[in-house]
Amino acid sequence: MSGPRHSYSDTTPLLKQHHHDDDHHHHHHRFSSHPAAIEMTTPPPPRRTVYLGVDVGTGSARAGTSLSTIFLSFPNDVSFLGLFVYTVVKIGGLGFDYLLLALLEIGFGLFDGDGKLLGSASSPIQIWKEGDCIEQSSTDIWLAVCTAVKAACSLANVAGEEVTSLGFAATCSLVAVDSDGEPVSVSWSGDTRRNIIVWMDHRAVKQAERINSSNSPVLQYCGGAVFPEMEPPKLLWVKDNLKESWSMAFRWMDLSDWLSYKATGDDTRSLCSTVCKWTYLGHAHMHQASEEDSRDMEACGWDDQFWEEIGLGDLVDGHHAKIGRSVAFPGHALGCGLTIDSAKELGLLAGTPVGTSMIDAHAGGVGVMESKAGSDPESKETDVEAICRRMVLVCGTSTCHMAVSHTKLFIPGVWGPFWSGMVPEYWLTEGGQSATGALLDYVIENHVASPHLVKSAASRRISIFELLNEILETMRHELGSPFLAALTNDTHVLPDFHGNRSPIADPKSKGMLCGLTLDASEKQLALLYLATVQAIAYGTRHIVEHCNAHGHKVDTLLACGGLAKNPLYIQEHADIIGYPIILPRENESVLLGAAILGAVASKKYITIRHAMKALNAAGQVVYPSQDPKVKNYHNAKYHIFRGLYEQQLEHRSIMAKALA
Repeated sequence: MSGPRHSYSDTTPLLKQHHHDDDHHHHHHRFSSHPAAIEMTTPPPPRRTVYLGVDVGTGSARAGTSLSTIFLSFPNDVSFLGLFVYTVVKIGGLGFDYLLLALLEIGFGLFDGDGKLLGSASSPIQIWKEGDCIEQSSTDIWLAVCTAVKAACSLANVAGEEVTSLGFAATCSLVAVDSDGEPVSVSWSGDTRRNIIVWMDHRAVKQAERINSSNSPVLQYCGGAVFPEMEPPKLLWVKDNLKESWSMAFRWMDLSDWLSYKATGDDTRSLCSTVCKWTYLGHAHMHQASEEDSRDMEACGWDDQFWEEIGLGDLVDGHHAKIGRSVAFPGHALGCGLTIDSAKELGLLAGTPVGTSMIDAHAGGVGVMESKAGSDPESKETDVEAICRRMVLVCGTSTCHMAVSHTKLFIPGVWGPFWSGMVPEYWLTEGGQSATGALLDYVIENHVASPHLVKSAASRRISIFELLNEILETMRHELGSPFLAALTNDTHVLPDFHGNRSPIADPKSKGMLCGLTLDASEKQLALLYLATVQAIAYGTRHIVEHCNAHGHKVDTLLACGGLAKNPLYIQEHADIIGYPIILPRENESVLLGAAILGAVASKKYITIRHAMKALNAAGQVVYPSQDPKVKNYHNAKYHIFRGLYEQQLEHRSIMAKALA
């Protein structure tokens, strides 16, 4: 799933840990030898407002990397150092793709009442990968959640009883449990630990094709077709191939929904996950309930005929008990909060409010979308349409492009419209590029100059991106280039190495490179890297233009995730698209989005929008170049970019005729 990427290339400078003598929560026992005096003259210390966000996201297994340590830098007023450790066991030379104990990460963020990060921690979890089948264990994930929550509280000097609320975000992976809540295997191996089909699993390609042949009306609300990464194809695959597991499964849940269920015992599902990944028609609730009601809604958005047509009619039984009898807006207060057992395991207080969850990328949107540039105090209140002119880029292994609107907009090649899929009571449009961070890693790692660059970057404790950016600046000065982007005037890339998700929606599209020479130097790799960054930005420009041509009015971008930490990546996007890009004050926007869900559940805020306006905060704003030469240059390259795909279609047609 897209979202913040934490790989060896995300290294940032290390901050020293600071210790603050904060009188409102430190040393309030200094007069303990006179307890009576304290009771009479000293008021109890005010309780801090601490929101906890949990994010279960996708990590990266790197060839040739046995252990790497990633340091995340935080603003200077934050007294915490985040340490992420990735342990990867790579079984190589076997002729197939198999990783055992590869890494997915769980991230945790503690935020104060102003949305500032107090501290975070992470914990590794297992993932099994065999070909197209990628699996996890919910038991292992919950153990890692408990471990890292305790670590985050300890490192941030936050007591468990100070945590006022909790929210979860996770990848849109599919979890199977029985009537006792125990895991049910979804694996050919029969291993009961392996009860999660990970979001990027592609075992259900044929099932997706069968579902799409139904031409059900629900498909128009997910871009015209389901993808193998969505839940209906995966469910159909299990029914087709694992009969015993199918009969044993009592609940099928998105991972984020399972986490909130595990924490509270409340089986209410989120409109975010059900609408975006399960074909649930959230707009069935448009006139039934508003977010402020903050109550369970009987699930009326399931299309029973759709489930019958695709061969999964048994999921309709019991008022859809196996896939969700009730749904709620993200941030709805679940059950009675944390159960006694889950609170003990997490090191928190029983009854701590827990909000209905979100998919990780969508939580990133909630964590950043209301970030305001400038200091106009009235802008948040007077311009109610401002949020509809924004698009969030969640830049990770892949990139999600998310925009909201008051009215539903059907856009060819773009997912949605999803009602309340991200911001409650708004329609969500979701574009995407299937490989962005993954593409940059591929380009870098498969170049002959890469090993030497990796060693050089490691010796200086900087990322390989930082080193490549330095090389490009040196080349610009040596060659007398009028601006850095002009270095790639002979190098053009079509970034569809993993197909085109949006807006062409062509899974058969392939990547293209133009302008290669026999040069195998580090400088040539730097040029290829820059051309690839530009190609990704041209793809985003294509998505933005396509959405605006079909009803959106986007004029501002917001970027979060691992790639958003790369200044060259962001500046090229601003120059190429022509819009300013707002970066969040807090790097960990997904964690902030998750924390916001809990804050709403605790009744600190009436709605998600209120919480976003209060807790989202802008950091740097990156503006496009005002140099007309830069604009003309990118317009020319964008024309070539669009032409590369047209050439590919022509080549495809010529070869099809030759093979006919």
